[in-house]
Amino acid sequence: MLEKLPEAVGHALRNRRAGLDQILFNQVHLQTGTAAIDVTSLAFHDHGPIPMAYTADGSGASPPLEWHGIPPGAGSVLLIVEDADAPTPHPLVHAIAVDLPPEDGVLREGELASSEAAPGDATLGRNSYLQASWLPPDPPPGHGIHRYAFQVFALAPGPAFSGTPGRDAVLEALHDRAIASGCLIATYERQDGSIKVDAGPAAPLAN
Repeated sequence: MLEKLPEAVGHALRNRRAGLDQILFNQVHLQTGTAAIDVTSLAFHDHGPIPMAYTADGSGASPPLEWHGIPPGAGSVLLIVEDADAPTPHPLVHAIAVDLPPEDGVLREGELASSEAAPGDATLGRNSYLQASWLPPDPPPGHGIHRYAFQVFALAPGPAFSGTPGRDAVLEALHDRAIASGCLIATYERQDGSIKVDAGPAAPLAN
């Protein structure tokens, strides 16, 4: 994985990042309901570091997550986790979970390992490595701090997703059916000799 990349590659790419404006939370413009969902975790606070245990440098389990504020009338809940600082044109997708129950909910540690582990009738979509599972944070050495956006959306009633949807299918559904959203950001930086990027104050989420 990316921890095996030479640090020189991370240094060369440290100013190449997808950008926080490219995460789906900031790409889907809701007339109302933006940031109405409160997303939290017992493992980290907003814009705080994610514990190593949940990354490629630890056991790599998915972290616990909670959300509150799902509006009445929602048909389902959708989760997508993206790395806003991946050196790629679009954020790297670390997890997708669709058809979660349309209510305030909880994901326990490790429940993004597979669709069998996910709660209820939820289905996991494809991450950027084309796997239906949690992709642990794995920033290149020398690339600096990465921001991982845990984004929760409430969707209006509609058909269940088919197969294992990827980012494009999720974005299309959000444009058609999203009625509320929330976002929680975790950070991680590989410490083995990497150069710390001074990103300045955290960029505000779009309203």
